[in-house]
Amino acid sequence: MRNTRKRAAVAAASLTTLALGLAACSSGGDTGEDGGDTGTQGAGVTIDAEHSVGAMEDFAAGTTFKATEPIDLSLMYRDHPNYPVKDDWSVFQHLEADHNVTFTRTDIPLADWDQKKALLIGSGESSELMPVTYPGQETQFVSGGALLPVSDYLEYMPNYSKKIEDWGLQEEIENLRQDDGKYYILPGIREIPDVQYSVMINDDMWKKAGITEDPATWEEFGEDLKKVQEANPGLDHAFSDRWTDVTITGALLNVMGPNFAAAGGWGYNNAWYDADSGKYVFNGTSDAYRELLTTVHGWVDSGVMDPEITQSDDQARQKFVSGKSAAVSSNTQEITAYRTAIADADKDITTRLLTIPGGPAGSNLAASRLSSGLMISADAAEQPHFKALLQYVDWQYYSDEGIEFAQWGVDGETYAKGSDGARTLNDDIGWNAINPDAPKMLNTDFGYSNGVFLLANGSSQELLESVMSDEVKEWTRAVLDAKEALPVAPAARLNEMELEQNALLDTQLKDAVQAATAAFITGQRSLDDWDAYVAEIEGLGATQFVDTMNTALERQG
Repeated sequence: MRNTRKRAAVAAASLTTLALGLAACSSGGDTGEDGGDTGTQGAGVTIDAEHSVGAMEDFAAGTTFKATEPIDLSLMYRDHPNYPVKDDWSVFQHLEADHNVTFTRTDIPLADWDQKKALLIGSGESSELMPVTYPGQETQFVSGGALLPVSDYLEYMPNYSKKIEDWGLQEEIENLRQDDGKYYILPGIREIPDVQYSVMINDDMWKKAGITEDPATWEEFGEDLKKVQEANPGLDHAFSDRWTDVTITGALLNVMGPNFAAAGGWGYNNAWYDADSGKYVFNGTSDAYRELLTTVHGWVDSGVMDPEITQSDDQARQKFVSGKSAAVSSNTQEITAYRTAIADADKDITTRLLTIPGGPAGSNLAASRLSSGLMISADAAEQPHFKALLQYVDWQYYSDEGIEFAQWGVDGETYAKGSDGARTLNDDIGWNAINPDAPKMLNTDFGYSNGVFLLANGSSQELLESVMSDEVKEWTRAVLDAKEALPVAPAARLNEMELEQNALLDTQLKDAVQAATAAFITGQRSLDDWDAYVAEIEGLGATQFVDTMNTALERQG
């Protein structure tokens, strides 16, 4: 089959500057945008007949894409260890048989993905399609001319344009534009904010402490931890966290941050947009970030949180399963995994996710509804099938039919669709909490539910909820009802020189903040030492960093 041909990865290029111009955190208020372009209007670039081989003449939003003749697209493929790529996957077979699309793949292991992707792009060996790329990661490749300015070709992407407009994503799309006014990535888009992470609790221990309601704030969560610790003397610590061995309290601070008007953990950025002043401030030395760290340190200091904040996931999981802790960071996909581990340990524990508490800045979620997307190489515009490639991308990643195919597979083969539109996965196929004991998996054995072909985990609310258990669906809706998404902050469109300057500062500033974050949380460094810490960060270029961003912001008007 044509889709089995692969190219070897080339490892002979240097990484270009880190993308910094798209800080998208906000403390609320007006974003400062002037309306302008909606983000779905291209520059009117016309694709001629010479580059329209295989393209459909009547392609429109809602139209099934099928190339008028077979096309083979080069694809940089992120190979996930949980579902290693197979040449005979159903997803490849149906794309070829039903849509006339095959791939020349360059397979790259997940562990090497970002590095090798950058090397291939830098050496001029990139594929036409480069998925699993987060907004901001493309900026480092723009000045070298390796990427297609996709905003010039939106008239050929009707499904994408329609969803941007229908879901009110214009402001966020505008933030993708570079200093030249164009953008170079097609992002994953979501109809609703992405809510997956919170804290899982041992509900039996919670009830033993007399707690029957979820905490409204993180301060109340800390009070609940103390009650749980007192009511369950067998606990080592009421809270022992996971996802903390690479980025300190990565999941926890990421979830807490927006409720404090700060960004932390996995979502940490050096810049935070302060709507009141209309400027960026340095996040890691702000009063809000200090309050965030003070809150978590208080839990450690009182003994209700495990000070082992560099422990592995397995260690944290084992403490929770064995009853040595009563709370741990988790997400909607891990619920089944925890319950399976509890059953395997012959334990009888009732678990559930807490709705996400609020904080001193309100009950907030991070603003962005953009997610992992894809880049297209500039060389794709020279291919005879260029127009057909754009049509395929628009159908696969942004049409209702394309994302349903990528998530569920094929009606009659992997699932059945009822007259009411409800989908039922075949009994012998599993996916997360659906048929967890099935002998086959939708991704591993068929290639569906795969981030390479499914951006933003499904995009539409209906499709996202279609693979949720009733428990997760109810939890998700409760969180969305209780939370307010922060307004989108204006992007600081740095020019090439500014990007290079800030790239030199970004890593050293982040590293210093993360080291201090760990020390402040555990008490290895007193929070009374905050002023000295701020001076240290200033000495590493914090003011220069945000001044550069604010200069770019002022230049944009």
